[in-house]
Amino acid sequence: METILLLIHTESDGSLAKSALESLQAAQALSGSLPDSSLSVGIVGERVQDAANQIGGASPAKCFAVEGAEFAQPRYSSDAAATEAICKAAGATVVVAPATARWNRVLAGVAQRLNGRIETHVTGISASSGAISVSRWYYRQRMEAVLSRVQRPWFILLDPGSQPAWQGSAGTVAVEHVAVALPEALKRTTVTGIRQPAADAQTIRPDAELLFVTGAGWTKKQADGQTHVPEAEKLILGFLKATRASLGSSKSLVDLGGEGQAVLSFLSHMNQIGQTGSTPRHLKGLSTCCHGEEPHAVGWRFIKERRAISLDANCGWARGKADVLYVADAFAVIAKVNELLAGSGITS
Repeated sequence: METILLLIHTESDGSLAKSALESLQAAQALSGSLPDSSLSVGIVGERVQDAANQIGGASPAKCFAVEGAEFAQPRYSSDAAATEAICKAAGATVVVAPATARWNRVLAGVAQRLNGRIETHVTGISASSGAISVSRWYYRQRMEAVLSRVQRPWFILLDPGSQPAWQGSAGTVAVEHVAVALPEALKRTTVTGIRQPAADAQTIRPDAELLFVTGAGWTKKQADGQTHVPEAEKLILGFLKATRASLGSSKSLVDLGGEGQAVLSFLSHMNQIGQTGSTPRHLKGLSTCCHGEEPHAVGWRFIKERRAISLDANCGWARGKADVLYVADAFAVIAKVNELLAGSGITS
């Protein structure tokens, strides 16, 4: 009999993030496929009652919570103490949690404290004949492995965006508070403030519906024999501002800076998509001025709808890698799209 614990934390406003609801959906499905299993929820945050009520329709067997001002901000020492206490109170044998920055930092240490094991970057959980297995990708999403363990407790960190979000109704949940006393030695780290880019400067948006990818063609010579990098920057930033899309890039484009060539000033290797970059999970993707070669296209594995703009009708996107290929000048297309977006009144 497995005792499944969904371990989540609140956001700054006391609500639950989409990644928490995705993990709830996965944990609920896992519990439903295991006879005699039970599903409990553990929440960490400054105030947790609203978050617990938000998922009341899931009807967890129990809801454990560690709350207080000391647990409002991410901090390894306090988060480790809180999650360890919840796991012990729940008697959890399987712990499902979203792979947020907060939990990625702390849960490996908690698994060690409890003599358990942990799996990270999990993209699927299933059960057959009473045995639980998880799936994850290796070698830049080229190989998928299915793993199982007998060691308990087993911590499973689910990659955000890999599961559908739970969409049940709210309800009233009885919260069982778990007392955690923090000595002064565990409070030495404090959060003094948050520094983040301005809204217009933030180009990486994991929760955006659309991924907009730029290729090296934006910085190359155009039909008039000249480069138009400032115009390219204006068009791309205008599109991002109007659509709130997330910006990606091919490796060739972000590497141009090291070669002394003109580059887009707001791009970095953080924007790189592909075999040596990231593998985002947006609903839609639009590639521009990019050939769609395999090392780059492998980063699109989880993009459900793919479209591309390229002047090359025989590029990689035209060979089955894109759902739709527009053989056109990306400068002209994006300029017209920005004009239409401005006319429709759509703004950030």
